[in-house]
Amino acid sequence: MHHGAPCWVDLATTDLQATVDFYTGLFGWYYSDVDGRTVAVVDGLPVAELVAAPRASAWTLYLNTPHARATAEKAHALGGTLLGEPTEQVTLLADPTGAVIGFRRAGPDWLFGTDGHGAYAWAELNTRDGQLADEFFHELCGFEVTQIGDGQAVDYTLWAIQGHTVLGRQRMGRAFEPGTPPHWMVYFTAAPEIGTDSVATRVLELGGRVTVEPYDTPFGRITVVADHSGAVFSVIDPSRATPLTDDDIGARIDDPNDE
Repeated sequence: MHHGAPCWVDLATTDLQATVDFYTGLFGWYYSDVDGRTVAVVDGLPVAELVAAPRASAWTLYLNTPHARATAEKAHALGGTLLGEPTEQVTLLADPTGAVIGFRRAGPDWLFGTDGHGAYAWAELNTRDGQLADEFFHELCGFEVTQIGDGQAVDYTLWAIQGHTVLGRQRMGRAFEPGTPPHWMVYFTAAPEIGTDSVATRVLELGGRVTVEPYDTPFGRITVVADHSGAVFSVIDPSRATPLTDDDIGARIDDPNDE
């Protein structure tokens, strides 16, 4: 696994059992107790961790690093902010634009499932200073940065490792409320036989919210939702990819934190 590749996601919650119940009901996750950690499993592979904590968090993405402490030191030197003392295994930090990201050492036997209903699918950074974010992560992880759109009305970049796209970065525009903080959006997969719309309906049944109704994109059908405690994430059915029309360009609806 390359340095900078997504390798894990977790969610801190003040009510572990309620969170377990929500995601079991939504994705059918099973759980393994790994050294006291509650690890969600899809098709036999770990896909996420639910963490009992005194304070809830948003979904946190972790990128692979061979040396978490060295990555923390480099990130700090590049203008990032460390959120706690790094260890050899893991570090949590905020990039210079303010979004929280984790780095984790994923050894050769590290397992992270990215296939199947409820598995990790994608992640993108939403920030108001796209250029600063691009430069920071290029320096920190060596990402190759490719601009999508004109960089003005549509400012979206793709970050790649040796030609393989791994993450996206979107500059937040007028579709976002002025006070929306920079943040990472984590996407989970909706299996084609279930579909994004059914997942959105199930979120409501389980006490969550649908922040953005399902919509079509060239990458799949997407919805933005919040779980029972307010943690926001996206769900995508990649099998439902639909080319954009001229009317769709620039019509993106994004305010995942809108109440």
